[in-house]
Amino acid sequence: QDQLAESGGGLVQPGGSLRLSCAASRTIFSIYTMGWYRQAPGKQRELVAIITSNGGTNYADSVRGRFTISRDNAKNTVLLQMTSLKPEDTALYYCNARRDGLGYYWGQGTQVTVSS
Repeated sequence: QDQLAESGGGLVQPGGSLRLSCAASRTIFSIYTMGWYRQAPGKQRELVAIITSNGGTNYADSVRGRFTISRDNAKNTVLLQMTSLKPEDTALYYCNARRDGLGYYWGQGTQVTVSS
């Protein structure tokens, strides 16, 4: 029943890796721009990475070169491979789907904690 469902968060040491997944409906996945956002305590929600229905991508400067967003079209899933994680990456990560004129959707969030 949920439009977006995230998974893959957890606790990892600095320098480690995590892979987040976001499962979407077929309809949303096929035409919406998908993205990952994150929100740390006391901070605004910020864009991490986005990927369009045609595969175009964009990344926040803070994660470029460390994170990779991709789409699995067969599974209607967007992935975020996170490597070389830093303590400042600690946040609640949200999946997002958006298309102008149609609206947007948010997942419930998955917690990523990077700590020694």
